[in-house]
Amino acid sequence: MRLSGKKIVSLVHHDFEDLELWYPILRLKEEGAVVHLAGENAQEKYIGKYGVPAISDYSYSDIIGEEYDAILVPGGWAPDKIRRFSEVISLIQHFEENKKPIGQICHAGWVLISAKVLQGKKVTSTPGIKDDMENAGANWFDEPVVVDGHLVSSRRPPDLPDYLREFIKVLEQK
Repeated sequence: MRLSGKKIVSLVHHDFEDLELWYPILRLKEEGAVVHLAGENAQEKYIGKYGVPAISDYSYSDIIGEEYDAILVPGGWAPDKIRRFSEVISLIQHFEENKKPIGQICHAGWVLISAKVLQGKKVTSTPGIKDDMENAGANWFDEPVVVDGHLVSSRRPPDLPDYLREFIKVLEQK
């Protein structure tokens, strides 16, 4: 399997976009990766926008960036909650500083904005936060997926196949 031995953390909070959380997790597991889900609290049930639940394996504060190869941030309304945790901001900054793959889709860009890691980066997101992304110093493109080194961004659920194809390629190279 292409990602055997790779360890990924995906962030979660209430009102995540169901497909944007679960499709990447399942796709990466299909490739042999270990994927852990981190939320505000360990073993908490979080409910997506469309009612699909997800139970966190760990809390944000339990996650040690050095132990993971990549991080994923789903969209929905959850990013507006996720970005309020200093532990999350530190994790995103760790992955940025160490050039480890960061995946973000839809509204997930809000988390990277709060972490102040988008200056000069090429990205995409839901068009609804285009101005936010540009105001954070990013160069925004209306494309299904944009890869800028270790940062892989995507717009919305219909773009998930493109997003994961590129995220897997970036992860394979690390």
